[in-house]
Amino acid sequence: MEYILEVNNVVKQYGDYTALNNVSLKVPKGSIYGLLGPNGAGKTSLIRIINQITMPDSGEILLDGEKLSPDHIGHIGYMPEERGLYKSMKVGEQALYLAQLKGLSKTEAKKQLEYWFEKLEIKGWWNKKIQELSKGMAQKIQFVVTVLHQPKLLIFDEPFSGFDPVNANLIKDEILELRDKGATIIFSTHRMESVEELCDDIALIHKSNKLIEGKINDVKREYRTNTFEVGIVPFNLQGFLANIATTEYKSEKTDFKTLDDELKLSITLPQAGTSSQLLKYLMEHGNVTYFVEKIPSVNDIFIKTVSQI
Repeated sequence: MEYILEVNNVVKQYGDYTALNNVSLKVPKGSIYGLLGPNGAGKTSLIRIINQITMPDSGEILLDGEKLSPDHIGHIGYMPEERGLYKSMKVGEQALYLAQLKGLSKTEAKKQLEYWFEKLEIKGWWNKKIQELSKGMAQKIQFVVTVLHQPKLLIFDEPFSGFDPVNANLIKDEILELRDKGATIIFSTHRMESVEELCDDIALIHKSNKLIEGKINDVKREYRTNTFEVGIVPFNLQGFLANIATTEYKSEKTDFKTLDDELKLSITLPQAGTSSQLLKYLMEHGNVTYFVEKIPSVNDIFIKTVSQI
């Protein structure tokens, strides 16, 4: 697997406070990589180091196989959580200025801006000042100036903050399209539902340490609890309830429909048990209407992991 970004044993301290404690990460090329963690976990410190706003005390960072250097600034697009637009400048004037800071010529900057302004239906905003725009409108401008120089690596810190649901979905679609066109995206957020929708890989940082990293599906499998959501219409309801209470299966009744006598259960396998054994047992005692393993969500994993530290 090829990696666009490799963070190797990075340490960052502010006086006696350790913001990053020997953190290592690998971000695969062409992926959306979720950088997760509570407030104060160390995510912002890491993002600032990747953008060379600050430097690590030790460790190194590689971008596309090369040691990170000032020459790489043009290969990174960064949209911080706290937006940095000049409120008194006109939208078009400011976007052109920021594009040229990223190395685009004025001609190429205008071309890219025309493309994005038309795509996001914001052509009428060119001569407006940022202070005349709503937070969501300003967010669109910030998104455009982040992506228009077509960087190898994009870093979005809480990119949906300030967007209504319609525009949040619009930006999600744009992020997915950028990924499909070859960009790699680091996506830092507290919104776990967005992580489930967008991310290929995730890392969880908590109290300055990396606790989890991997493909999102692999991480979810690792945290599975062998719990199954079951629907069954028992041949004999009372007999079934009495019988399952004597087994090793830890079961919790979640619902009971008297209309069709369907019983809904959440059942956890014993350590030596298998799903096929459980299904066989259930089929011997009733008609099984559904049998689905309960895979933990990213939010479940996040809460469980953080609460244990």
